[in-house]
Amino acid sequence: MSKKLYELISNVLGIPNSNISDNSSPENTDGWDSFKSILLFQQLEKNFHIKFTIDEIYDVKTVSDIKKHLSNHGINLEE
Repeated sequence: MSKKLYELISNVLGIPNSNISDNSSPENTDGWDSFKSILLFQQLEKNFHIKFTIDEIYDVKTVSDIKKHLSNHGINLEE
């Protein structure tokens, strides 16, 4: 499932999948701006059938944070 997450992120940001890691963030990833963050959360919610709270969205600084919140919603990324 982590592969699916990385592919989703790379598609939204328009960058190669290989450029994404758990430490990727808007500060160190080309193309990850505030607009792309909104698109990313929309796609995450759509693809994983969840709804993020405003607090969760503000808490996300890295891909690792996204994984944490997906896990909190019952999404198993190890599948």
